[in-house]
Amino acid sequence: MKILSLKARQILDSRGNPTIEAELKTSKGTFFGVAPSGASTGKHEAFELRDGKKEYSGKSVLKAVSNVNSIIARSVIGKDFSSQSELDEFLIKLDWTNNKSKLGANAILSVSMANCRAMAFENNMELFEFVGSLSGNKNFVLPVPQLNVMNGGEHAGRKNDIQEHMILPVKFDSFSEALRAGTETYHVLKNILKKKYGYQGALVGDEGGFVPNIEVVETRLELMLKAIKDAGYSGKIKLALDCAASEFYSNGQYKIGKKVFSPEQLVNFYEILCKKYSIASIEDGMAEDDWVSWRLLNEKIGSKVQLVGDDLLVTNVDRIKTALAEKACNALLLKVNQIGTITESIKASALALKNNWNVIVSHRSGETEDSFIADFAVGLGIGQSKFGAPARSDRNSKYNQLLRIEEKLLEMGKKPVFAKM
Repeated sequence: MKILSLKARQILDSRGNPTIEAELKTSKGTFFGVAPSGASTGKHEAFELRDGKKEYSGKSVLKAVSNVNSIIARSVIGKDFSSQSELDEFLIKLDWTNNKSKLGANAILSVSMANCRAMAFENNMELFEFVGSLSGNKNFVLPVPQLNVMNGGEHAGRKNDIQEHMILPVKFDSFSEALRAGTETYHVLKNILKKKYGYQGALVGDEGGFVPNIEVVETRLELMLKAIKDAGYSGKIKLALDCAASEFYSNGQYKIGKKVFSPEQLVNFYEILCKKYSIASIEDGMAEDDWVSWRLLNEKIGSKVQLVGDDLLVTNVDRIKTALAEKACNALLLKVNQIGTITESIKASALALKNNWNVIVSHRSGETEDSFIADFAVGLGIGQSKFGAPARSDRNSKYNQLLRIEEKLLEMGKKPVFAKM
């Protein structure tokens, strides 16, 4: 597939911050890719290039745009790339740094995503089918959605706080039924919060989850369980947490609200929460470089609870290998912008799956209308997604695409399979 033209532009993400969109043309059409951006970011992530000048309070990405329009475009236009991996490896070498800091991971990713769409079209495949061909997966499943219904921490402007409180509709026969149940529960929770805390109790954070003025984690979880019960889905919807513990870790201790925990005390705290509220998944329960505490957490509850590495792993094969050796967790949160190319993301997923880990394809708090990761999740066949609350078009674009894929699979004569967890 020959690239005929490539250009990038600065657009806005869901927080009103600049991000980069790549536009790639071939003889078959024009294809786009948009890079997302995180708020609670791991320090080991690939480098997101921003300008640091007056415009947009330092968040403009015109340098990254320029890198696409000059360095990358000049290097790829007219070339005939035979595969996605060939293009991605070319971009990695063009950057030559170990964290993509020369060109910017956001610049590289936007081109990688656009190219993936172009190659899918070139091969007369749906995007999820093409991703499946890249990963070797032939079993397309619709993922169990992790719906972030209460925001805390960096996503809600709070310090020393657990960041996300999620519901997982697991006991359903189809994705559309699971999404409906999760959405109905979300709206029931909204009404509960409005009644209890007034209109401001139902205001939302970066990912569409509610941000009532509740400091106690247990209170939030109890309200979520009430919403599940009132919606009629007790026993069918489980709870999950993204703690983002790196945000409340300092000098070997963890602070949630006003309470300070040693690593051992925090592990015990999580264990109590899991037992009391039937929590199925905990993400980033410990800080990103606190390997000893991660191992302790895994030893204590890893056989019963999904322990997900996000800041710990940053979709990086080398850090996944370390986590495997350390027996630190049992699941990977996959974010394409943490590593910067589609090929590297697929390699990270493959390594996790090979070692019997679960994989969850995830959005970022700064999202866009680009629904790429919905196809990516189905194509990889990993069985779980994390796209935020069923609110705001930047999140619902992904859920709506999954609904379309469910329908498309039927049209293709394939029975849509909803993942089990």
